[in-house]
This record gives sequence, structure tokens and C-alpha cells, in this order.
Amino acid sequence: MAVITVEPENEHITARTVYCVGRNYADHAREMGAEVPSEPVVFIKPATAVINGEAPIVLPTFSNDIHYEIELVALVDEVPKNISIEAADRYIIAYGVGLDLTARDIHSVAKKKGLPWATAKGFDGAAPVSRFKKKESGLINTTTTLRLTINNQVRQQDCIGNMIFSIPAIIAHLTKYFSLRRGDLIFTGTPEGVGQLQPGDSVKAEIVNIVSFSTRVQKL
Repeated sequence: MAVITVEPENEHITARTVYCVGRNYADHAREMGAEVPSEPVVFIKPATAVINGEAPIVLPTFSNDIHYEIELVALVDEVPKNISIEAADRYIIAYGVGLDLTARDIHSVAKKKGLPWATAKGFDGAAPVSRFKKKESGLINTTTTLRLTINNQVRQQDCIGNMIFSIPAIIAHLTKYFSLRRGDLIFTGTPEGVGQLQPGDSVKAEIVNIVSFSTRVQKL
């Protein structure tokens, strides 16, 4: 399993379940031809999807259309069941940036047939993440900006204030259904501008002025 590094103490925490929220930016929901949700749309990636963001992104052989989706990621401690939105923030350990890699060809077929997305979203290496910054007052706010650059061109950029559901609201929602454990990661949704990765692409994902990672894309 991947180990998450939390700065500044360089604490190491083993990554566990990855909880992802889909359609959490209205513009992205519209670009995907989907309705803007009235409550968080949740899916899960296994811990084996998590990799160090600095490692190469290796395109799997089972898909011809791997897409990037940049997301702010919250690393959480063990969280009680059924907590309130007001209480949720205290259980966040740190923040990082990640990519929700998606086999879009498999994903599209599954959606049309009403089938699960697990193979399209949860394959090995489908959740590259940065090092994490320990939560402190003012580190993250509504003006905090996500930016994804590919081959020196900005492909995705938005501030997290445009999320439909806030990070505490997502955590509170998850605790209705799941027992969150120390090391669980919460991917909080992607802005508009998702697209396909190509072999040789140079990728930089960042929470501007907070944390980032850079990598390259290669074939298996």
C-alpha cells in the first residue's frame, strides 16, 4: 500500500480507502452531460489505486482513453459516525492534490448500461497524489485554486469556493454510510476541462502556493 507523507514533520500514514465525489463543480457536471446533483455523488477506489504523484503515470493496456481529473484531496483521521458539518473539519489531518484517473471508454459504456464504474475508476495507479500539508488555520479557503498543467498549457483551473458541496459537508455525508478510518483519502471533485492523457505528456498538478507534483505519462 502507498504511504502518505505529511509535511512539515514528514509523518508517514498508510493510505486506505479512497472516497471520491463526482460532479462537485457545476461546470464539470454540465461538460459531462450530467445533472447537477442535490447531494454528493460518491464512488470508491481501493487503496491499491494510490501512488506517489511523482512516479510516472503508466497508461494501462485495457483502455485507449485515460482521462485526467485534478482534485483537492483531504486526508482524514478516524471519524465518528453521523457527525455534523460543523464538527467535520476537526477530523482532517492534511490536504494534498491528486488525479482521479479515469478509463473514459470503459466508464462511458458502464454508465450507458447502468453498470458499476469500479474498473474504470479503481484500477492500479488510478489515484496519484502529492505529499500532503498538515491542516492549519487559513491553509485552505474559498479562494484556494486547483490547477492542472499539461505540456505547459493550463487544462484545468478553478477555486474550491466553486464546489457544490464543501469539504466538511462531504465528510459529514460520508459518515452516514461509512466508518472513516485514519489514512482514508477524500477526493473532493474536479473542475471542468477534463481530457485525455497521451504518452509523453508532462503533467503538473497543484494546489496553488500550497502543494504540487510533476510527472510524465508513459505506456505500459
